Order: sequence, then structure tokens, then C-alpha cells
Amino acid sequence: MNDYPWYASYPAGMPRQINPDEFSSLAAMLEAGFKKFGPKVAYLHMGVQLTFAQLDELSAQFAAFLQSQPGLQKGDRIAIQMPNTLAYPIVMFGALRAGLAVVNTNPLYTPREMEHQFNDSGAKAIVILSNFASVLEKVLPHTPALKTVIVTDLGDLMAFPKRQIVNFVVRNVKKMVPAYRLPQAITLRQALSLGRRAKFTPLALTGQDIAFIQYTGGTTGVSKGAVLTHRNIMANVLQMRGVMLTKLNEGNETIVTALPLYHIFSLTVNCFGFVMLGGANLLITNPRDMKAFIGDLKKVKFTVFTGVNTLFNGLLNQADFKTLDFSGLKVSVGGGMAVQQAVAENWRKVTGCHLAEGYGLTETSPVLSCNPLDGTHRLGTIGIPVSSTQLKVVDENGNTVEKGSPGEIWATGPQIMQGYWQRPEETEKVLTDGWFSTGDIGVELDGGFFKIVDRKKDMILVSGFNVYPNEVEDVLALHPKVLEAAAIGVPDAKSTEAVKVFVVKKDPTLSEDELREHCKENLTGYKLPKYIEFRPELPKTNVGKILRRALKEEEMKKRAAVPS
Repeated sequence: MNDYPWYASYPAGMPRQINPDEFSSLAAMLEAGFKKFGPKVAYLHMGVQLTFAQLDELSAQFAAFLQSQPGLQKGDRIAIQMPNTLAYPIVMFGALRAGLAVVNTNPLYTPREMEHQFNDSGAKAIVILSNFASVLEKVLPHTPALKTVIVTDLGDLMAFPKRQIVNFVVRNVKKMVPAYRLPQAITLRQALSLGRRAKFTPLALTGQDIAFIQYTGGTTGVSKGAVLTHRNIMANVLQMRGVMLTKLNEGNETIVTALPLYHIFSLTVNCFGFVMLGGANLLITNPRDMKAFIGDLKKVKFTVFTGVNTLFNGLLNQADFKTLDFSGLKVSVGGGMAVQQAVAENWRKVTGCHLAEGYGLTETSPVLSCNPLDGTHRLGTIGIPVSSTQLKVVDENGNTVEKGSPGEIWATGPQIMQGYWQRPEETEKVLTDGWFSTGDIGVELDGGFFKIVDRKKDMILVSGFNVYPNEVEDVLALHPKVLEAAAIGVPDAKSTEAVKVFVVKKDPTLSEDELREHCKENLTGYKLPKYIEFRPELPKTNVGKILRRALKEEEMKKRAAVPS
């Protein structure tokens, strides 16, 4: 590799390149971590601890069970549909060790979304939390390949009598498990028992074997499955290890895992990354229950915190959060969506820890860049490319633009996906000679730092001028009476499009005139919101991303219903 501008910004100890073939497969990488950190705690959940040695034993049992099933063989797909529980890493690691490809499925998916994902991937097996099994019952008649069904309860990996208590409360007190009938299903505990009596046979897996078919959020049409190999994920884990070891120590860290492990950011950074670091994951099943979330944080000396902007903002607006002990917190990383300046500054003020923004996509395993953790981060940027990764900013013809000029960000590196599952035409649209077109508009700054301006598809065109929703939202977030905001473009006869903003108030006294005056002080004329709508809440994905698309679709339907 040549010397790129970002190398000069690498912290001491961060490698310019990684060897994505350091391990033969993810299974080999996991087994090395299990062996190295055996007695150390790997997971914490609801007062229960799971060591790396136990994780090794239980995941091998599940792998043996899968190998014993006549309908499953290496390369087949298995869906996992559950939130953050102790069962997730056991099932996922076991599936990979058995040579299956994992299809992570959002537990809140509708029957239509589940049916599409299962049929598109050709999943032959599924492990699902009982809370969502009633939805699976509706889907199974329409997913003929799905034969092996395993159901687990929230407390299944807990010891007696806590297991019975938790499962009883979830089912009978909180009424969180709707009635379902899946006569062909077995329980996870039964599967592990069968696996104990069988023998796990390690497979000769390679880096080119498929590890995940990770579906995109479907924000631009039908959800597509990004094909991520063992090598893709291993590369990104090693890249993030290079970043984290500039600030963290092996075997002595605890990371707060509030983002679901089925989300690519949490999957790679928290789940796999901390096997390599020998650190513990504090699993948060329902981060929207802020009271319980903060209660969990009070019990653990956490050192690393990952999340998305809305999660950080939500915590900062809880009085109890500010009473926590942050003395051990070394690293805070925001990903998944843009981190707003106001949120980052408030986070540092409350916790004493900088909030470093990173950047990536499902198709890139996901991390492409991250701010340095040594205090040289730049607020408002996505940092510098990680090891063995190149970014460039191009125009509509794929030509590199001048530094400081906006354009689409393209990326290349060993973490880039192989393509979209069974969609060669869609793959050709985004992969060009090893470069992946991200669809994000950004600029390259001095020192190899990059800044995201906005999503290409979300850009608003006002009288020939580009308006980026992120910028408008950042300005709105600076107002002390604003909790959350989203900006979209709406049709306008005079200016092609106009800016409309949706605002959730932090202070009920906030008025439209007050907000307009604030915008005038911080935005040039064509960027000013023409329409302001106050709402009690904004639509979000399950991981907390604000859904501009949903707002725009709703707005278009509303306008279409009004007679011209």
C-alpha cells in the first residue's frame, strides 16, 4: 500500500495493514479466543455470567446438534431471530462452527418481512425467541425450506431456579409471549441436550465460505442480503482490534451492548471484537426501557460504550443517567447514523469521555473509518479509514474530486462484501473493480479525515442548491428545547423542493417562531425550513435510526390525498 494522508493521523500502535488471513475462518478465530480467555467473563445478562469456556462448550454442543440434523449441511442458511440474550452468541457461534451461514432477522419483523427474508435466503433452520413465535406460526406455511425450528425462552440459559422464575414472569405476569402452536419445534435446551450426546466435528472452513447473509434495512426498496464471508468479518474484527488496542487492554474491558447483536455494528465490534479482546459484553435486551437500562449500568463497571445518536441522546435526557459512575469509561463510539454535535458535546460533559464517531455499512462488515481513540478525534467527522482500507470521493462519473469538494464516497478493503445474495444486477450497481459505492455524500478533509454530508438519496434540491438534511438536523439539535428532529424534502412549485422538519420538543414552551429564528441565525436562506411540524415522537428502526423515508412516504400520501 502507498502512504495515504490518513496514515499520519494513525495513533501509535495502530497498524497500517492487517492480515485478513491470520485465521483460517471465524470458527478458528473464535476457538483461539475461547482458549486464550477461558475463565474470563464473556457475557453479563440479568445478573448471570457466561465465561468464554462456557461459551466454547455450549456453542460446540449447538454445533453438534446442527451437524446431527439430516436436513442440514455445510453452507445451508440458519435464521436467528432474537434480541440480546445469552442464547444469541451460543446459537450464532455454534452455527458458524457447524459451517452454516447465519441470517440475522429483526425480532420485530412483520410476517411479510419474515417471509421475504426466509424465502430469499432459503433458510432451512431458525432459532427464535418464544415472544415472537406466534408470528413465525403464520409464516411457516409460506416458507417451504424452513424445516428445523428451535424455540428459546428468555431465561433458558440461566440456572435453576432463576430460569423458571424468569420464564414464568415473562409468560404469565408480563404476558410477553402470545400463544403459538409449532408442533414441529424443539426447545433450545433440548437441542443443547441432544448436542451433548452427539459429537462436534470441526470442519475445514475457509475465509471464502459464507458466514452471514446480512440483510440491509430496506430503506431503498426491497431488503437485500449482503453476502459476508468469514474473511470479510475476520478482516473487520482485526481492523477494529487495531483501533481498540490503542486505548483498551486485553482481558480487562466491559462493553455496554445496547444495540442488538443482530445489527452488523454490534455484531462485529461488540460480539466478535470482544472475543478477540477477551472482554465482557453487558447485554441490554430492551434499551428503550431507560429505567431498567440505567439500573443495569449501575451494577457494572463498564469501560466501553457503543450506540447510535438517538440512544446517547435518550440516555442524556434521563436524570438518573447523570448519577452513574463513569470513572471507568475509556471509549464511547457512535455508529449506525450521524452523531450530532450537540449530543457529542453533552455526552463528553456528562461522562467525561469523548464520543468518537465511526462509519460503515452492512455491505462493509461494517466499519470503514473511525475517529482515533487517543484524543486526536475531530468532532463532526467520521474519522480516518481503518487499516487496509481506502476511501475516495468521486463525482457522478466515478472520477476523484478535489479535496474538500463533496461527492460520493467509494471504499475498498478486505471487509467489502462479495455482493448481494442472488442479485447480480444490484451487485453490479455498487461494485466497480473492487470499489464499493456507498451512496453517501462526503468530503475529504486535511489529514485523511472524512466527513459525511448526507445520504445521496436524502439530499434536498432547493432552487438548484443542495441541502443536506444532516446539516439542518444538527442546527435544530443545537436548540436547547429540541429533543429530536428530522428533515426531508417536499415538492415545491417555485423551488422544486422545500425543506420540511419534524421536531420533538424537549421543552413544551418551544414555539415555531422561536425555532425559525434559531434557524435564521444558523442557516443560509435556501436551507431554512419552509414547514415545521411538531410531533410527540419520530418513527425509528429497532436500533434507533430515525426513518426519514417513513416521514417522506407519509407526507407524500397526505399531499396526494389533498385535491389540487
